[in-house]
Amino acid sequence: MSTRIKGYLLAAVAAATYGTNPIFAIPLYRDGMDALSVLFFRYLTAVVIVALMMKARGDSFGLSRHEVIPVTVIGIIVGISSLALFASYNYMGGGIASTLLFIYPILVAILMAVLYHERAGWLTLLCISMAVGGIALLYRNSNGDTLSLPGVLLVMLSAVSYSIYLIYVNHSTLRTIPTLKLTFYILLSGVALYAVCSCGCTTLTLPRHCYMWFNIAGIAILPTVLSFICTTAAVLLIGSTPTAILGALEPLTAVILGVAVLGEPMTLRMALGMSLIIAAVCLIVGKGGK
Repeated sequence: MSTRIKGYLLAAVAAATYGTNPIFAIPLYRDGMDALSVLFFRYLTAVVIVALMMKARGDSFGLSRHEVIPVTVIGIIVGISSLALFASYNYMGGGIASTLLFIYPILVAILMAVLYHERAGWLTLLCISMAVGGIALLYRNSNGDTLSLPGVLLVMLSAVSYSIYLIYVNHSTLRTIPTLKLTFYILLSGVALYAVCSCGCTTLTLPRHCYMWFNIAGIAILPTVLSFICTTAAVLLIGSTPTAILGALEPLTAVILGVAVLGEPMTLRMALGMSLIIAAVCLIVGKGGK
């Protein structure tokens, strides 16, 4: 298998598994947990899993002095992205939130053009317009009411943070850190961030029902450990923009599972909005003949 094909497959797996966030998180909310509590136990469980994987492989946990700050910074950025996305679930359905999050490939293309002089031509501008149009269609919920502005802003904050993560991993000293080790410290930084936030904002809560720990295990394994490892590996193999573009599987997964598992509604207007956003990103990858 070629390096490029392997990279595309890893990116596809990363996106599809990340799209499972809502089906694990929303039942935990209904069971009495808040976003901060869900994320703290999600990341803590994932840190333990990755640590055991590293121990079994005999990997070193050591970081050099010049790696500590970049790893901590990107870990906090990823933590903010997750917190903003999970908080948005309180304002809108998981499928809509994941679809709005899919604006991040457009942001990656823009940031790559600004920071690294990747050419952004008329097609990129067209795609941005299509994505904005798709968001406009999604800006009303199934009852016809306008989605809350805080919810939309939270998803946008998550998208910006995730875009920075995708770019920074491939254009910094983080590129030389093994994938498992980098994932471990990103998750560990997230645990520290949520622990600090809980001290100043709220008290962490546990699930009311024992069987809900299966949801925490699921959210730690699929959209956390597996998705982060595959994302980081894909970025190193094929770059930030292609990895972001294959994120098309994320909103599709979230919407399909949201409708099938959580009973979220689907309307023609929502389907059209999602189609515009996904088409915009697919046009960006298509312009390079990929």
